[in-house]
Amino acid sequence: MSLRAVALGGGHGLFNTLTALRYLTPDVTAVVTVADDGGSSGRLRNELGGVPPGDLRMALAALMAAPAAVADLEKTDPKAALAHKRWSRILQHRLGGYGALAGHPVGNLMLAGVEELTGDIVEALDAMVDLFGISGRVLPMAVEPLIIEADVTGLESDPRMSRVIRGQVAVATTPGKVRRVRVLPVAPDSCREAVEAIGAADVVTLGPGSWFSSVIPHVLVPGQLDALRRTAARKVLFVNLANEPGETTGFSVERHLHVLHAHADTFGVDDVIVDAASVPAGAERDHLERAAAAFGARLVVADLAVPGTHEHDPRKAAETMARLLS
Repeated sequence: MSLRAVALGGGHGLFNTLTALRYLTPDVTAVVTVADDGGSSGRLRNELGGVPPGDLRMALAALMAAPAAVADLEKTDPKAALAHKRWSRILQHRLGGYGALAGHPVGNLMLAGVEELTGDIVEALDAMVDLFGISGRVLPMAVEPLIIEADVTGLESDPRMSRVIRGQVAVATTPGKVRRVRVLPVAPDSCREAVEAIGAADVVTLGPGSWFSSVIPHVLVPGQLDALRRTAARKVLFVNLANEPGETTGFSVERHLHVLHAHADTFGVDDVIVDAASVPAGAERDHLERAAAAFGARLVVADLAVPGTHEHDPRKAAETMARLLS
């Protein structure tokens, strides 16, 4: 039986983690945030009322076009491998022009249409997986669209005063300092299939990604948090290589851990993985080890970055996880 992996997150961070995990196993399940309210996803969410499709589409494209997935197909069916690469690009392609369809990725429209037809986002995602012959599965964090709400300081004349900001885009771009986030509804129903996947997994990853809107929401869904507490899987937390303008301006790597722990102080992980260049050896790394210990975790320091960027290199991340799992 191959390694069973579950990756939690959203956006480009989850795309990278799925690409990395696919080097280790074909049995990869993505569990994706569903609070996006910007761009194409926001428009489709407002017009159709369903779960925002953008991050789900990106996860489908990641599993389809992962180099390891394509290499596996090339051994048995070169035409299918070529089709995977082609269709991954098509799903990600944004329509041009100036009309009502301008800016919509093809995959968003497809997924929204299948969800409207089936009436069930999980069934719609499974249908897309079957259609394209994707190894793995993509599931939503919750089966209803969520709203991100944040307490933000620095927007009032009195620096002690906070203001409530609502919406993922507003939170991600606020010039203030995000102190705490919530999801609305406050205790959404988790996705049953996602909970089952977490329970059956050998390894579960969380992060990297937009910390307040793609990472922390995963511990704010009670059923999913309970599954994370109960699972026997090895739990691995990937911390961002740098802060993000807006959401985490001025955050140290250590601060990322403190904020996550403040939102779910009973959530434990086994390994906290950070990039060596982002945390120099010395006092800063010592502080980070103590922050990791709050999760019951050991700190793992490795070379993770794509040179010259603040992005994780999927192959380096895969090699780091392989060493941990061996």
